[in-house]
Amino acid sequence: MTSKLEIRSQFDLVSELTQLFCDDLKQVGFKKAFYYQLPETDINDEKKIPSLIPVKKFEGDEAHKLIINSYLDLYKKPGISSRVLKRHPGLLVLHDVDKNQLTARIQQLNKAKADFKNCILAIDNNDARFEAVHYAVPNLITLAAYRKIHFETESPYSVRFTWMHKHATKTLSKKMALAMLDKSASYSNPRMIDQHTWQSLVAQEQSRVASLNDKDKLRIRRPTRVSPQVNVRYTAQNRYHVSAALPFILINPEPDVKLGALNDYQKPESHPRKKEYDFLVDRLYLEQVTD
Repeated sequence: MTSKLEIRSQFDLVSELTQLFCDDLKQVGFKKAFYYQLPETDINDEKKIPSLIPVKKFEGDEAHKLIINSYLDLYKKPGISSRVLKRHPGLLVLHDVDKNQLTARIQQLNKAKADFKNCILAIDNNDARFEAVHYAVPNLITLAAYRKIHFETESPYSVRFTWMHKHATKTLSKKMALAMLDKSASYSNPRMIDQHTWQSLVAQEQSRVASLNDKDKLRIRRPTRVSPQVNVRYTAQNRYHVSAALPFILINPEPDVKLGALNDYQKPESHPRKKEYDFLVDRLYLEQVTD
């Protein structure tokens, strides 16, 4: 069992390295800085999926300060949801810096973050994990402390931003799905008129899953909130994307690299490549795997 001392010790290392990293960013010269401020989610609205996300753009010295502060944003705020993590998309373009020294600092910090995450995940039970973390580090938003800092030292053709629609997926067997539905049957559901109606619905879901072959694979494909991402391109074939939960750092690029901006998010009414899913259990986003 991971102890409070181990958690606190590993978190203190993350905090120390984060502060050193921020101090480094205050000292080095930056060529360009862009920060895209997203609205925070009120604790009463955390279950609402927004169809519009306005973006407020900052540049220069003000953006530089906001970028540095974003790496320190790890704690809960009164009235603000800690379930819907605030993201900090931004881009810091550095020039004439010691690439090896800064890269080593970021890699050291990212490793400390990964070690902290592994320290927490070593606790098997979710409730015990939550209690242990918040006993050791009160008001910490654990997932915020896990966030990796992304950077690039090779000069790409372009660095642009976009919004990504993701799904949280989990593969499970017929037996596992039936066990999940058995648990559902014992729950009370305030959206239903009465418990009998709820249990009748679950029974129908159980019947559909029970009719499958024991070797059939199932998958939960639950949509998650749209999130900003950074797209780094070298050529049409050589490109990658990473999360924009924290500002992206571009180290000593060529002056002609093309930089994009993050625009407001507007939920599209339809998407030409959108796939219609035939769910066995709509409320769980449970589908049969056919591919």
